Amino acid sequence: MSQRSELRRLRATLEDEWSRWVPRLKTTGSTPGDAEALRHEVTESWVRSLISVDPGRDSAPVTDEGAVHHRWAGSPLRRPVDDLAGELHSIAEDAGFVTAVTDESGTILWTCGGPTMRRRAEQVNFAPGGRWDEQAMGTNALSLALSTGRPSTVFSAEHLVTALHGWVCYCAPIHGPDGRVLGVLDLSTTWDRSHPLAMSTVRTLVSAIEARIRTELPEQSRANPHGVRLNCLGAEKALRDGLPLPLRPRQLEILALLTLEPDGFTPERLREALYGDRPVTASTVKAEISHLRRALGGGLATRRYTLTTPVSCDAADVLRALDNGDAETALRLYRGPLLPRSEAPGIEEWRTRLEVAVREAVLASTRPEHAMRYGERAPYDAEVHEHALRLLGPGDTRRAIAAGRLTTALRD
Repeated sequence: MSQRSELRRLRATLEDEWSRWVPRLKTTGSTPGDAEALRHEVTESWVRSLISVDPGRDSAPVTDEGAVHHRWAGSPLRRPVDDLAGELHSIAEDAGFVTAVTDESGTILWTCGGPTMRRRAEQVNFAPGGRWDEQAMGTNALSLALSTGRPSTVFSAEHLVTALHGWVCYCAPIHGPDGRVLGVLDLSTTWDRSHPLAMSTVRTLVSAIEARIRTELPEQSRANPHGVRLNCLGAEKALRDGLPLPLRPRQLEILALLTLEPDGFTPERLREALYGDRPVTASTVKAEISHLRRALGGGLATRRYTLTTPVSCDAADVLRALDNGDAETALRLYRGPLLPRSEAPGIEEWRTRLEVAVREAVLASTRPEHAMRYGERAPYDAEVHEHALRLLGPGDTRRAIAAGRLTTALRD
């Protein structure tokens, strides 16, 4: 049998399975147990996706164009992709693909391809600004690669949305040196052009992008010698050029406050945020500021305490994700309370604000995995566990975990 005939047969089988199961899943919410032609990860994704995605939708939702341009300009993927742009264009145009790069949320930031494939892709908003995460566009290779952290292929009617049944997509996540997923590289084409070598091509391109990211890190450090990373969610660690900064707990508190409030603090307000009503002299605060300024190599204004050097912070990243409506990224970055050992009034206030903001995002989400993930860190939060149970289908094995957590929370 020819490859094209085999693909046609497979497509017809998947269309039959889609027609058989998707209407049932919308009602029962349970994963099919006897769908031999369907992969388990696909049917699980269908169940999750149907909570928020209409299979009859005709295109992906779109993010504001200005925001997309800003994200791409600051993305660690931009320079490596620019370096490989000629090769990416050649592969896409010669093989009849459209190539896309997303950020970690599944929003497309960059595409290339021949005019025919790009026009087809744009009809479903497979273009910069299109949101292809599971919550926005259901089961597709991009969303599976993001949810599993592994390369993924989705063919024809494995897509939840019927407008994508004419497509086949090959994806692999792009990881940073620290293992964090920075985005996804995708090669997509029509179902009849499906080819077994496409996935190996994606893997090779992703490896090349990741190698360039690792190579560029030393250059970035030399260009920005004062770049600092503060991890303060469930942790208390500051790094400069990847090396630990020798900061005392009080200086970590100051750095956290300055990253969360970039407009800065007057000396008196900073003293109150650190010590509250305790009788602490102004010279004590100045001594902590002086030590922090030396550790940063400057980078700290004097009259009004503000940062004058770039400092990235996981807590600020969570707030930015929530502000963008990206609960998935916020929950992935939220690893615990802000500086958990700190008793500084300003830190305690921000700790509460962060916890409330993340919790409200979980309760507003229609994705059960959000409630399940947050529930791991909030074992006594009965409302979160009840929310998870409402979202999980009757046949979902995760119900047992959520029910156990709820029982424990109600008992205590």
